[in-house]
Amino acid sequence: MKLIKYPDRSQWNEILKRPVLETENLFDTVRNIINRVRAGGDWVVMEYEAVFDKAELTSLAVTSAEIEEAEKEVPIELKAAIYLAKRNIETFHSAQRFEGKKVDTMEGVTCWQKAVAIEKVGLYIPGGTAPLFSTVLMLAIPAKIA
Repeated sequence: MKLIKYPDRSQWNEILKRPVLETENLFDTVRNIINRVRAGGDWVVMEYEAVFDKAELTSLAVTSAEIEEAEKEVPIELKAAIYLAKRNIETFHSAQRFEGKKVDTMEGVTCWQKAVAIEKVGLYIPGGTAPLFSTVLMLAIPAKIA
């Protein structure tokens, strides 16, 4: 890491400059991945898991036994913190449930908004070196409440 102490103001722009993301092939790559997943389903997702996450999966579903085994490895203090966060997130998002309004825009014409739940969703939680419980909680809980 390069340490910069008290740089001259004329250097600030150069120091803070971010690398430019090369997007020329990005959209084509993403489109190809989406098309492959649409055509091949879970098997293609598992292929990408192997490529990007170095995970060799035989199923995308987690078994009850795997959940029970993983739960044994979580310290009680961490479980308590996760449950507290879960309750707080549930309370907050439950208070935001959508109440559709009906508006009579003119005689005989009523317009309204309607929220329709999605039966199944997929959530991507990056593993990396420090998986974030907050990502799981903040994606899964609002989706479940909806």
